[in-house]
Amino acid sequence: MFHPLTVSRLDHLTEDSVAVTLDVPSSLRETFRHVPGQHLTFRHTPADGAELRRTYSICSPASSPDEPGPERLTVGVRHIDGGVFSAHVVKELKAGDTLDVLPPAGRFTLPPVPGRYAAVVGGSGVTPVLSMVATLLARAPEARFTVLRCDRSSASTMFLEEFAELKDRYPDRLQLAHAFSREEQQAGLATGRMDADRLGALLPALLGPGTSDVAGWYLCGPLGLVEAAHEALRAVGVDRRRVHTELFHADAAPVGEPRADAAAPAGSRVTATLDGRSGTWPMEQGETLLETVLRNRADAPYACKGGVCGTCRVQLVSGEVGMDRNYALEPEEIAGGYVLACQSRPRTAEVAIDFDA
Repeated sequence: MFHPLTVSRLDHLTEDSVAVTLDVPSSLRETFRHVPGQHLTFRHTPADGAELRRTYSICSPASSPDEPGPERLTVGVRHIDGGVFSAHVVKELKAGDTLDVLPPAGRFTLPPVPGRYAAVVGGSGVTPVLSMVATLLARAPEARFTVLRCDRSSASTMFLEEFAELKDRYPDRLQLAHAFSREEQQAGLATGRMDADRLGALLPALLGPGTSDVAGWYLCGPLGLVEAAHEALRAVGVDRRRVHTELFHADAAPVGEPRADAAAPAGSRVTATLDGRSGTWPMEQGETLLETVLRNRADAPYACKGGVCGTCRVQLVSGEVGMDRNYALEPEEIAGGYVLACQSRPRTAEVAIDFDA
């Protein structure tokens, strides 16, 4: 369920991004305990009355198990073109305002366990990795982290000071490299976009002979960068199971791209289990599973509706569906019978899904 949290502080990071700090009341501190890499879902109703939900990753370090949950949580928000909620946060939100927030969620996580880790991040994709790095290096004394940051320019770089402070605190265990696509540097990496070929040469050079020893790779940012990093890691033989990805945004599907409902039978019905209660409802032609469930259960979980965040992940209990797009589920999850309700359309007359699985 959503909880109203008060904004205690706003820090402008760049011209188009802010860090939003929320106070967590003592009664909710356990509810809002998070694992590094998780996100918060925000609910906002603009003037036109259409409810919006958006997810933003937590950049705060995570509380240790022997500590109470967090007193405050901070997320990073960057305004995107046409983004109603991000525009509200960056341009209008102020300390003392209240935001409706769901408890932390998400599987793009790194519990603080010893090992060597690496991340390739672009733009606001650095936000969850900041929480990972700060928590891991503080609580696992032998852990090491390499972070390759890709930004347009130094002026557009979020959390620049925070990473500099971490580098000063852990000079031997945190390796930072920064690449700009639109700004020349006097020292460091050459200017230009990071494609698969460039990453394929750069990552082994950064990590040296220890590339194969990296316990987990974390890729977060624009789709093009994440796909290029995947390709580069495959080329150098990194086990795919060690690679974890998260997107903050994906463009709309190309016009004319075939949809998964091409063979949807007329009169399809979906049975959904949510919070221990089940119901069966007829689907309207062209609806996704999530759209049908929301018409009957307004409490069904969702956020982006774009196949990116994974909030609406469900287990397919019976029947067959097709997904329009998927940027959130790993191959192992799909093999285990999980689908995204916001992207799934029926291919059989009867479909059963479980939100609680």
